Amino acid sequence: MEILDAAFMQRALLAALLVGITAPAIGIYLVQRHQALMGDGIGHVALTGVGLGFLLHTSPVWVAATVCVVGAVVMELIRSYGKARGDIALAMLFYGGMAGGVMLINLSDNGSNANLVTYLFGSLTTVSQQDIVAICILAAFVILATLGLRRQLFAICQDEEFARVTGLPVRLLNLLVAVTAALTVTVAMRVVGLLLVSALMVIPVAASQQIARSFASTLALSVGIGVLVTLSGTTTSYYVDVPPGATIVLMAIGVFIALTAIAAPLAGSRARKKALDEERCTLTDPGAPGPPGAPGSTDDVRV
Repeated sequence: MEILDAAFMQRALLAALLVGITAPAIGIYLVQRHQALMGDGIGHVALTGVGLGFLLHTSPVWVAATVCVVGAVVMELIRSYGKARGDIALAMLFYGGMAGGVMLINLSDNGSNANLVTYLFGSLTTVSQQDIVAICILAAFVILATLGLRRQLFAICQDEEFARVTGLPVRLLNLLVAVTAALTVTVAMRVVGLLLVSALMVIPVAASQQIARSFASTLALSVGIGVLVTLSGTTTSYYVDVPPGATIVLMAIGVFIALTAIAAPLAGSRARKKALDEERCTLTDPGAPGPPGAPGSTDDVRV
């Protein structure tokens, strides 16, 4: 295939594959915790790491990963201990992260606004071999954490108090979710861009929730959707010469709309099947309570 002849596209497709797996894998926990926009906030903080990397003449990916982890831990601590002013502190952290990144990039002698755009919206041609090594290492950690500890992470996302009673280290697991989300942002920023990475964490999960009926099936389907849209979007951006991040997110939204359209008649079909099953049970077991208003049903009892 022509697309695989170019070395930069081989790197871009590998990065896209890893992003398609990691973003929904951590996104499902953020959606369960009603923190769908956490990735967006971490993306703002990551920009400071990118600018610091240019200023120090080192890998922006590794520096961004370090800054993101620190920022995510601070965000989690604010969420846990912050009261009325917690949202103000988070807003200052987000906007300060973006402002710091812009300032540091402009202060560096090898950075420019063009470099900034590639990290904000993603760029296929700028994914280097050094970036791929960092992305693979970070993605491996994210995958191991989100899949290996999925039962524990699901428990704290559903009910922290119950998880605490059962003896789970809730605070440590909360920090792990925050750190994993931070590393996912770093993994995805070269392909999707810092401003759009949160969409890839949320939209595949929201799409899979339309038809999936369990946590395991939602996780599997959301990862499948993530891989599909990232590889398709990256390939499309190569042939059509459009921004990869925007293409990937628009494709994800298209999948969400399609599954939403399918979900409504599917839900109706399930409801009719359930009603028929209940009716059959009533006919085969005369002692069973009938539908409301039927003779022998509990609706006939008057107190």
